Amino acid sequence: MAGLLARYRRTGADVPFGNPLAAHDVAMEGYFWRFTQRDTGRVLIALAGINRAADGRWATLGMGAHPGGFLETAAHPVAGADPDDLGAFAGDAFRGTRDHLRVDLGPGARIDVRIVDRFEWPRRRFGGSSGFHTVPALNQYWHPWLLGGRVEGWAEVDGERWDLDGAQVYGEKNWGRGGFPEAWWWGQAQGFDDPRVCVAFAGGVVTAGPMRTEVTAVVVALPDGTVVRVGNPVFSPVRARVDDESWHLSGGSRRWSVEIRGEAQRGDAHVLPVPLPAQRRNVPGALEHLGGKVSVTLSHNGRCCLSGESHLAGLEWGGISRAHDELRRRESAGGDTQN
Repeated sequence: MAGLLARYRRTGADVPFGNPLAAHDVAMEGYFWRFTQRDTGRVLIALAGINRAADGRWATLGMGAHPGGFLETAAHPVAGADPDDLGAFAGDAFRGTRDHLRVDLGPGARIDVRIVDRFEWPRRRFGGSSGFHTVPALNQYWHPWLLGGRVEGWAEVDGERWDLDGAQVYGEKNWGRGGFPEAWWWGQAQGFDDPRVCVAFAGGVVTAGPMRTEVTAVVVALPDGTVVRVGNPVFSPVRARVDDESWHLSGGSRRWSVEIRGEAQRGDAHVLPVPLPAQRRNVPGALEHLGGKVSVTLSHNGRCCLSGESHLAGLEWGGISRAHDELRRRESAGGDTQN
């Protein structure tokens, strides 16, 4: 039975009530942390993609900050992921677990924090991708495992030391058999009036063999600890309209309805790398804003239970061709092509 389960998980899928935090041994296993300080207006991100090539695993690493447009990325030649729990490792450059994150991409690009009093995804039958978690060999799965907590530690950002004590924290995983899908949209926000509120969404083109569909999932953590997840294509569909500078999501179920609006200036986006796992190299692949504006309205049985706004939201529109187009646009305009 254990062997059958291991083979099943190597397709990227998880059984109901399984553990999506453990590595699946697929082509790409992605780990992402985001820290928000409403009082200072600062946002910090850290990412690690643990990628599998024919000759072993390697890592896509990154650290970015707002304001200022700071971004440092690297391709690390050796890497590993924990097969039993959440864990991403790349030599001395990256170590991320449930309760500790340490990043060292060189002078001016370091993080060392502990995460305590974590508010993790409640134990449910499925993770953020809902029933799609059980479908083998999808090109992408998504799970927002950390919806809050208390941070203790610091970061070194472009020569400046940031005190991260008390920052809000969010963490997620994404993984798939071939890296990233051809197109996707994503967002995450804290920094609302109530620090217990956390909003995240992810959508894109999902494929498995001949199956091809477009799915968007939304997760909202409410002040009382309730976690609402909508986006099942049959029972709680969410529609997404995304362009260069706006994100509009709406939909829900019979009980819950949600509307999210995001805004950001195209030229302010960081251009983040995505891996080509088998080729051991990164390419520009995603336009991600670290300080966008998001408004969210969530209703239960027709009654509004959350209405809020954040000006420190993450907003992303992904796709390799889109990222290359944006870099060419910036180069022709004589601007900064990195962030």
